[in-house]
Amino acid sequence: MHIPDGYLSPSTCAAFGAVMIPAWAIAARNLKNWIKSKYIPLMAIGAAFSFTIMMYNVPIPDGTTAHAVGGGLLAVVLGPWAAMICVTIALAIQALLFGDGGVLTFTANCFNMALVLPGITYIVYRLISGGSELTSARRWVGAALGAYIGINAAACCAGLEFGLQPILFHTAENVPLYCPYPLGIAVPSMLFAHLVLAGPLEAVVTAMVVRYLQAYSTNLLDVRALSAAPLASAPVSFRKLWWAVGAMILLSPLGLLAKSTAWGEWGSDELQKLLGFVPSGMEQLSDTWTHAPLDDYSLPGFDSFWSSAIIYISCAVLAAAIISLLTYLFRKFQNTESKVLN
Repeated sequence: MHIPDGYLSPSTCAAFGAVMIPAWAIAARNLKNWIKSKYIPLMAIGAAFSFTIMMYNVPIPDGTTAHAVGGGLLAVVLGPWAAMICVTIALAIQALLFGDGGVLTFTANCFNMALVLPGITYIVYRLISGGSELTSARRWVGAALGAYIGINAAACCAGLEFGLQPILFHTAENVPLYCPYPLGIAVPSMLFAHLVLAGPLEAVVTAMVVRYLQAYSTNLLDVRALSAAPLASAPVSFRKLWWAVGAMILLSPLGLLAKSTAWGEWGSDELQKLLGFVPSGMEQLSDTWTHAPLDDYSLPGFDSFWSSAIIYISCAVLAAAIISLLTYLFRKFQNTESKVLN
């Protein structure tokens, strides 16, 4: 679902910007109202988790790959607004540093993975869990179903965005300017990958973590109440959560075993081989951002699996470090602001 530059027209990207800018503003306002600086590390862990789980590519029977996003779990634990910010941070780092997802299409990717996925997940989760006890089976069942529906809703949105391009933007000879695949191909292709594998993976991961939290850190399933409690009485170990993310980072090279490209993420060279041509608009926009220092999570000359694995792990560590630094600076700013106001 990381739509590269060139697949969507500039006007399409601008339209999603008009949606996401107020959405981010609302998210920031909602977070300011209830989350306290001492619990900001939960968001850092959430962003690092989302970044890392997206590195676990899984092969799809049609010859492409897909991955979970983690947005469903973050929506259940932190709420949809915090989940939006966490996934947005992960997507920004992926696009700028690793060339994973476009810079122009950043707003569209955020709409799909940071707004639709957590939002739908949270709605389904709340409908199923209702006012049940935090240890109720309705909690993990609702979380799993919500995550499954949420990621497929996001995939459907991406398919629609792809499929509308040749309808809306084409030459006088009806040649697509951007994404060349019509709705009849784009939507089924996106849904197939996520209904069959990425969706179940998102659901299973979400359910397993919720079940773990029910057993060992129940209050994390009610983070609003947790944010109002004194830190000393909160049954939360940030260190343990970071260890869990660290274990995911060490195992992330498993994502390298899936060699194919995700549907709709082909570069110009790959599209030339697949279709025999590259749409002119796509060709112009595909090189919008050429400054990713670790493009495709790799470095030239590191071609063997083990050397690639080391670079892959290093990329995840770098992302977690940047997220931690941003969190630290945000906490310092918030603490300084509080002192000034007091």
